[in-house]
Amino acid sequence: MKIYTKAGDAGQTYLASGIRVPKTDGRVELYGTCDELNSFLGLALTFCKLKDPKFTEVLSEIQHLLFEVGSELAGYIPKGQTESIIKEEDIVSLESEIDRLTESLVPLKNFVLPGGTELASALHIARTVSRRLERDVIRYIESGGNVSQSIRTYLNRLSDYFFTAARFANQAEGVSETTWKSRTKP
Repeated sequence: MKIYTKAGDAGQTYLASGIRVPKTDGRVELYGTCDELNSFLGLALTFCKLKDPKFTEVLSEIQHLLFEVGSELAGYIPKGQTESIIKEEDIVSLESEIDRLTESLVPLKNFVLPGGTELASALHIARTVSRRLERDVIRYIESGGNVSQSIRTYLNRLSDYFFTAARFANQAEGVSETTWKSRTKP
């Protein structure tokens, strides 16, 4: 299989459903941003050296699931499937992992700035891309598009997870978080 087809040279592409659309189509934007998020998650995984197998396992599971979310955003629907790839148990699982990681963290008293270890920094980038994807999904829906409620809920939890995971990564590697200091507040 050739990696290039030249089919998109005129600014059009095919959705997974077989429909030809401009590369600026809302669906293309959505699955492109989902791919960007997945790429940052891949980067985070390259930095992950924590001695917490569950942490790495969850990151890997999310990466695989995001690939399927991207496919669904591109219009792919497996034969016989009528519901989203995202199930309620995926959301509950993410919430459980957020709770598990939070148990070991010092409660927040201030806003924290993105950064710390390479892993935490990559997770913070994933968090911001996840938030952008969530906003793009809402914008797409407001313009008449359709995306399942389960994907919307999952994306909302996912950014919370990445924030918590970044804090956990810093703590696990003994790196203090940088707290935000306002110019206007003493």
